[in-house]
Amino acid sequence: MTSLIRNAADASYEITPEQAEIRDQARKFFRKELYPLQQRMDDEDWWPETAMPAMGKMGYLGVTVPPEHGGAGLDYLAAGLVAEELAAANPAIGLSWLAHDNLCVNNIYRNGTEAQRRKYLPKLCTGEWIGALGMTEPGAGSDALGSMRTTAKRQGDRYVLNGTKLFITNGPIADVLLIYAKTDLAKGAHGISAFIVEKGFPGFKVAQKLDKMGYRGSPLGELVFEDCAVPAENRVGDENRGNVVMMSGLDLERAMAAPMSIGIAQRALDLALEHAKTRVQFGKPIATFQLIQSKLAEMYIELELARTLCYRVLVACNALDQGQGGRGEIHKQSAAALYASARACSLCVEEAVQIFGGSGYMRDTEINRLYRTAKLNHIGAGTQEIRKLIIAREMLGA
Repeated sequence: MTSLIRNAADASYEITPEQAEIRDQARKFFRKELYPLQQRMDDEDWWPETAMPAMGKMGYLGVTVPPEHGGAGLDYLAAGLVAEELAAANPAIGLSWLAHDNLCVNNIYRNGTEAQRRKYLPKLCTGEWIGALGMTEPGAGSDALGSMRTTAKRQGDRYVLNGTKLFITNGPIADVLLIYAKTDLAKGAHGISAFIVEKGFPGFKVAQKLDKMGYRGSPLGELVFEDCAVPAENRVGDENRGNVVMMSGLDLERAMAAPMSIGIAQRALDLALEHAKTRVQFGKPIATFQLIQSKLAEMYIELELARTLCYRVLVACNALDQGQGGRGEIHKQSAAALYASARACSLCVEEAVQIFGGSGYMRDTEINRLYRTAKLNHIGAGTQEIRKLIIAREMLGA
């Protein structure tokens, strides 16, 4: 495992030979096993139940969790390389992986008790269990903390949860969910706690599976809690300190979502290059036309700029102590990395569709799937507008 770096300004974010080997092996596996599933997943909004166990067997679940808890023990840059290759091969599985591995598994490892780690992490790392995180609600999106309405009331040795969560990735298939709820309404955003909820707990149900424009096949759902009893030992962190867990987790989510945008953008550029070399118009490949060359050059520039920032931030994440995040440089940098990566991704898929022309507008083509997929990168894990606010406020010390 790469040594922890305490001074991000002096950190090297060059890919080591070991990390390059991890990346290359991930690319081969994902391309062979997961890439062929894309079409059916998009057509039928189908989730392949064998995907997570297969990734767990290869060590691609719990990638940032130490081996003693069942994980691979990789640093964040190596984990980001895995995310990049996974998104390039199958973005929908990549999205479910992000919700499972980063939002649920890594959060439990960083913030949970040793008993919680021993109970939940091993099966999450093998893929026997699938994880999810429940934060967003019908009336609480960008204002996730202030507008949260789900409550958790202490009753003896348990908490009773009531409320609804919306747009929850993996919600319909999750076995273990990290759920945020208000334990002190009077404290507002500072009265939130985090809980591990199992799908079999009485009072928990999936209200509906939602139909998406992109990332189809990655299940998205609405979750309902009606007097859902959760053991007190399943609270993650201190009571009314869930905002700390949440904000720290959001920084790491943005840092890990950024390489997924990079992977999609790289795939779009690869497809555009291949098409430009083989598509003949006016008696010659369109790659010989300067307008097409200009598009390809702009795609490459934006992608590499975003990739460099993305890798730098992933290295900075290695220096975070348990519970850190949600403020300071990493708060600003992770928002910037995801903003830049999402923007580069949108440019790459947009120009790729233009290079493909009419065929790129056809729904059953891969570039069309990538085009529909990329939009979520401007919305999920905080919108582009919220990311800019985070950056500006940290710069201003607000």
